[in-house]
Amino acid sequence: MSKKTFETTDDDMRSEYDFSGGVRGKYAQALREQGYTIREYHADGTFTETRVMGEKAVILEPDVQEYFPDSEAVNTALRCLIPLVSQKRKKVKA
Repeated sequence: MSKKTFETTDDDMRSEYDFSGGVRGKYAQALREQGYTIREYHADGTFTETRVMGEKAVILEPDVQEYFPDSEAVNTALRCLIPLVSQKRKKVKA
């Protein structure tokens, strides 16, 4: 198989399009870290969603989600645990 190369010339782009201020990969890091959703639409009007998890994504089991419905609730609970974990680490190191 041969690689296809695409050449762009000034004739390919309309004059009203101006990409001079564009930044390549502007959102790439955020998508890689946080993840994103791909939605595929079908001819019958339905769609399928696939969640691509980011590097920093954390998945809660359904029973845990009942108690922590959003990020704020999870962060509040974890902040309460941080001092306990810190104390345990100090005892292990000593």
